[in-house]
Amino acid sequence: MLRSRLIATQRSTGAKPPKRAASQWHPTTATKSVGRFDGVGAAKAPTPPLLFAFAGVSIVPLGRELASHLPFLRRYARALTGSQQEGDRFVRDALQAIVDAPGSFPRDVDPRLALYGVLIDRWEAAGATEARFGRITPRTRQALLLTAMEGFTPEDAGYLMRCDRSEVEALADEALAEIERQARTDVLIIEDEPIIAMDIESIVRDLGHGISGIAVTHAEAVASARMHRPGLVLADVHLADDSSGVDAVQEILADFSVPVIFITAFPQRLLTGERPEPAFLITKPFQRSTIRTAISQALFFHQAALPA
Repeated sequence: MLRSRLIATQRSTGAKPPKRAASQWHPTTATKSVGRFDGVGAAKAPTPPLLFAFAGVSIVPLGRELASHLPFLRRYARALTGSQQEGDRFVRDALQAIVDAPGSFPRDVDPRLALYGVLIDRWEAAGATEARFGRITPRTRQALLLTAMEGFTPEDAGYLMRCDRSEVEALADEALAEIERQARTDVLIIEDEPIIAMDIESIVRDLGHGISGIAVTHAEAVASARMHRPGLVLADVHLADDSSGVDAVQEILADFSVPVIFITAFPQRLLTGERPEPAFLITKPFQRSTIRTAISQALFFHQAALPA
């Protein structure tokens, strides 16, 4: 499956696969706990530890090479499936596939690109099952997630999706048109930095959504949510009075169901795969296209889950 991706890409585009290069991603290794999260799309039990840790000597060097990319692979898988539980399951399946056949892992492309390719292969193999429940992410949204949220170039996204650059760009444009047609809602912003809150508010309003409130503390967030019952929550993790955005969201979700997107400078703390964590997460500093894509995907899955 992995090697067939290289062949299929070359046949469809006439181009060589992306060359192996040093990764542009250098995430920190912060491990501070942020508490339990039992929100929409979150798993109810911790996920198993990293497979590479007990996979044997032969896989350890590859495991070390890929380890820094795993938090962001989880972010993509969760956004793709709309669920921490489902997304993390596909990540585990991808890692197990590498452990079972390390020699099949492509070594002539960037390791991050190859890692995402393994996950997408596993996800596509399960696509027929997911489609039965109407929960499969359309191909248009895959293109937008890969480029706008994960930062892949159209060429690299084409490698992952087995198509050429022009098709990726056309699919992403179609996804943006779908966003324009998406139902509007009111959004609660939980953010203690005024400039960042203003930027997020501007993005939300540009998408046609309303603002139900802007909160800077846990107490303000819960009070605003109870009063206005927003259709979406965008939350920072650390708030003005040293309270927790995670705790505020937990309390809100205890009252009613609402999709939540966390926006944080320390994404690794919420992408460990070792405890219940959010399904949607954006890294600071962020781009407007990333916020727009995450909002659209969160609402897409929330609306799909509503009774017909």
